[in-house]
Amino acid sequence: MMMKKTILALAALAMSGSVLAQALKPADAIKTRQAGYRYLSWSVGKIKANVEGNAYNKAEVIAAARTIAAIANSGMGALYIPGSEKDVGSVKTYVKPEFFQNQQEVGKVAQDFNREANAIAEVASTGDAAAVKAQLGKLGGTCKACHDKFKNRD
Repeated sequence: MMMKKTILALAALAMSGSVLAQALKPADAIKTRQAGYRYLSWSVGKIKANVEGNAYNKAEVIAAARTIAAIANSGMGALYIPGSEKDVGSVKTYVKPEFFQNQQEVGKVAQDFNREANAIAEVASTGDAAAVKAQLGKLGGTCKACHDKFKNRD
């Protein structure tokens, strides 16, 4: 019974996120998704500093890894609304038009990213710095794959 309530709550949350994204103006959608990616990047940087530094703070790595997984599973894809594929006024987007034209490939890179983001949260809980570093490399590979295909460098 508890599982059923949890699933229903998650479904309602996902639907409300879609409704909220639809109510956004394209400029706001661009700003919101960029903020999410900045926070994601900051969290990746925290893990990287831990696995490449002299001290490893397991709690900090776990928190950052959970943040990455949460962002990956947040439904940010709903922020790629019509009109947000191009700059809007002074709000610049870095997404290539191909992102909006090749949804099958976008879905594949998104699934790869989500899988590796969830895996880093699992690996971080072990406290094994070497395993976290290896998983961070896999996660970074999924980021690079998306950036190479769908992000303008300007």
